[in-house]
Parts: sequence; structure tokens; C-alpha cells
Amino acid sequence: MKAKQETENKNMKRILGATIGSCVHVAGILNFLNIAGSAGFDTRFLGTAVNIKTLEKEIKVFKPDLVGLSYRLTPGSAVSILKEFRNLILDKEYEGIRFILGTTKPVAEALKKSKIADVFEKIFVGEESIGEIIAYLADAKSLSVQKIIPPQNLIDRIKYKTPFPLLRHHFGRPDFKETVKGIRKISESGLIDIISLGPDQNTQEFFFHPEKMDEKQNGAGGVPIRGEEDLKKLYRASRTGNYPLMRCYSGTNDIVKFAEVLNKNINNAWCAVPLCWYNEIDNRSKRSLVDSIAENQMVMKWHAQKNIPVEVNESHHWSLRYAPDSIAVAAAYIAAYNAKKMAVRTYISQYMFNTPPETSFEMDLAKMLAKIELIESLHDETFTTLRQSRTGLYSMSGNFNANKGQLASSTMLQMQINPHIVHVVAYCESEHAAKPEDIIESSEIVIKVVNNYLYGCPDMKNNPEVIGRKKQLIKDAELIIEKIKGLDREGKFADPLIAPEIIGKSIKLGILDAPHLKDVKAACGKIKTGFFNGANLTVDENGKPIDELKRLTKF
Repeated sequence: MKAKQETENKNMKRILGATIGSCVHVAGILNFLNIAGSAGFDTRFLGTAVNIKTLEKEIKVFKPDLVGLSYRLTPGSAVSILKEFRNLILDKEYEGIRFILGTTKPVAEALKKSKIADVFEKIFVGEESIGEIIAYLADAKSLSVQKIIPPQNLIDRIKYKTPFPLLRHHFGRPDFKETVKGIRKISESGLIDIISLGPDQNTQEFFFHPEKMDEKQNGAGGVPIRGEEDLKKLYRASRTGNYPLMRCYSGTNDIVKFAEVLNKNINNAWCAVPLCWYNEIDNRSKRSLVDSIAENQMVMKWHAQKNIPVEVNESHHWSLRYAPDSIAVAAAYIAAYNAKKMAVRTYISQYMFNTPPETSFEMDLAKMLAKIELIESLHDETFTTLRQSRTGLYSMSGNFNANKGQLASSTMLQMQINPHIVHVVAYCESEHAAKPEDIIESSEIVIKVVNNYLYGCPDMKNNPEVIGRKKQLIKDAELIIEKIKGLDREGKFADPLIAPEIIGKSIKLGILDAPHLKDVKAACGKIKTGFFNGANLTVDENGKPIDELKRLTKF
């Protein structure tokens, strides 16, 4: 077996990578080497700021088929150092080795003018998609390598694309055939790593009870899926391009049964289920609040048993209904805590920015950092989390140009939390469900922002206002969590924070509450909130802020 392995290694094409001169920017070259490794290359990274003499020595030792260099500083210094490099590789002993360069547009232009660019088979300037990089590696005219199909599970896909986050987008047109064609087009673009199927409300509520469907509602909110064969057709459409992962929401009825169907037919990348929603309090189904919490926990447990990642899309539902930031942070922790107690090993934490849209960037970042600190305090050998960020849909207006600006600026803010997944929200979605061309354009905007961030960006997390607000939110959230635990005054439950009756009671009493729950029978709906310096705070009857300790004294 060992001899066979050594033979295979000898037959593998070799790529040597390095940043040269005084350049220390590694994101691009490491991403290229990660992709090349997945394609079957034997890769070696020399490190950063490698001088030409060291490079020459390592080329002779490693004997690569391709040398990939990166230099992302000023054009003048690039010409000087790469002229030295050109003089080196003119030697005959370097014949047969291909050379490529990753750099900036200004450097590439300067190299062309000085004719140094001629020594490189290809110059990448940071605007190329992963699909283009893969196509280059797989091109029969350059190097003969195996066809690359990116990993088909979430964890390996994240590793494969590091340091770039995976891109996810929601897609589901009202017409089924249009959706099939759209999935194929999106897949062929190579831009999206995860296609989230958006089924219509009839599918989510009555997939197993078609007789209850209202035909006038077909296509309302997404694609009509009327059986397992429809799911198979949608999945088959994604088996091209960069072979994106596929996932779908959990539905609002028969959700364990629906989870089995999704796992079987689309290899559901992860489960997304709420803890306290999709029931009588939001009219997404007829389930009672307490019963739905118990059923949602069962769905978490079912996926945990199959080691499928789970996302509990809970916290932003409170913010969408204008709950104070403190409640949103507490809800984020409670959701993750429940997932852990249901034996989930890999948890997807969704951080929906710009929600409510009146939230300032400073206060938004503070809120997300507070959530992260509380959620990731749960990490141990049995439980870890992946960060998923997204732009809040409510922050989009009817002005598409403004929305593009919102998408770009929000993405830059999101990158401050180093997400593993960026959930792209198309700039058009405030007006209509995204079409493939909308998704492609929006993804290109996001990719450019991500590239800019990875190239180097100031750290907003050190802002004193952000730090102060984060600490306050953690303190307030801990008060809320302890108050909920205290509802089990008789000690009836081993762990009140996962007891559906206790969680339901906290909502009925108003410990967890939101202004938009007014007149909802299963909730309280009496809390009032207002914005101060970009933060959403609880206010009294006169509109003045009250602290969390005072609010909670009445419970």
C-alpha cells in the first residue's frame, strides 16, 4: 500500500507556491493551492516574502511542473523584483516549467509595459471566479488533471474554499420548469456554493396533504414542489458547473417526515429549523407554540443522529419583529443551547445583519459579537459552530442601485465576523424573487467585497463603542436567560432552558417579547422599543429607555 502511495505521488503534477519580495498577502495563493490540491496536484507553499535566491533553490529541490507566485504591492517594486525573477528562469534548466502570477491590475499593467509579463503563462488579478481557476487547472492544453467536483458535504466544502467563505443564495421561482432551468444556470456560473431551495407555502405546510392545498396559492413564496420526483429533478439540475450543495427549509408541518424526504432526494446540506416559530404565533402553521417547540427539538435530534449540521433560525425572527437587541442576543444563545442539548455536533449560527434596518453598523456589529461570544462559549469536543452571515432583507428598498450599495456595505461589515458562509441576498428581492441573472450579479458584487476584505481591512471590532455595547448586551442577555430558568420554581424540569413548557411560558409572560406580537394570543406583545444611537432598546410608556434589570423585575 505504501509503495502504491509513493508511486501515485510521483505521478502527481507538482505546484510550488510563494509570495515573493516583501509581500505577505497569502489569501489568493493559499486559495489557489487548496483548489489545486483538491484537483489532484501535489502542492507546496514556501511561505511569504520569499527572496529570489530561496525560490531558485526550492525549485531545484521540489522540481515543480508549475510555479505560482503572488505579489500584491506597488507596480514599481513589482517590476524590479520580477525582472530579477525573469532573468533567473531564462536559464535552460527551467524549460518545461510553467509560471503563473497572482497580483493586482496595476501591477499586471506595469509588467505588460515592461514585457516582464511574457514569462507568465497566466496572470490572475483577483477578479477570477473559482470556476475560472478550476478551468485553468483542468485545461488539457495547459495541464492534464482530473475533473474537479468540489466536495459534496458542508465541512469539506468550507475547507476546500478557505480562506474564502462559501456563498449561499435562496432560489425558487413560482414556475417549476423555470426553477429547474435557473438552478442549472446558477450552477454553471460557478459562483454559488449552496442553493437554498425556496418552496411555496403549500409545499411547506401541506407536502404530505395535497388535498389541503389551495391551488390559488401555488407558487406563493417559492417553487411548487409536489412530490419526491420534483425534488430529484431540482437536484439533478445542480449536477453541473461547480456542483453546488443544495438545501431546503424544514417545512411547517410533518417536519421530521419532511427531513427524511430532503435528506434522501437532495442530500440536504444542513437542516434549518426554528425553535419558537412556524406555529400559532406567526400563523405559518396551526401548531401550538409548545407543541412546535417540542417537534422542532425532535427535528434537531433526528439530524444530530445522522451527523447532519443544524441551523436554528431563531434570533433574527425576534429582530424582524423589532424585539430589543438584548432579547435577540438571548434568543441566539438559547437556540444554540437547545441544539447542543439535542446532540447536534455542527451548528450553523446565522447572523442576520441590518435587522431591524434602523440599526447602525456599530450597534449591529456589537450585537453579532455578543451573540458569537455567548454561542461559542458552548464549544467543546462535542459541539462546534460555523458562522453564517447575511444582509437583512428589510434593509433593501425599491431603489435597486441603493440596494447594490447596501449589499456591498453590509457584506463588508459581515466580513468582520469572519463568516464561513455568506448568505447572499439579491438586490432585487425587496421587489421580486431573484432570477438567475439577479443572483449572478449580486454574487459578483459580494465576491468583490470579500476579495477586498481579504486583501486587508481595518478591524472594526476594536471600536470602543462596539466593545462597550457588546459587553452590555451579554450582561442583559444573561439576565434574560437566568430569568427564564427561574420560571421552573418547583424544579420540575432537569433543564428548564430546553423545556418547551418553560420556553413557551417565557413568551406568554413577555420575558421573550416583541412589539409585532401584539394581539397574538400565544405571546405577550406588550413590550415597546425605540432606537437610540443605532441600538434597539426597550422603552417605557413615555418612550424613554429602561434597562433590562428593571424590565425583568415584574416577572
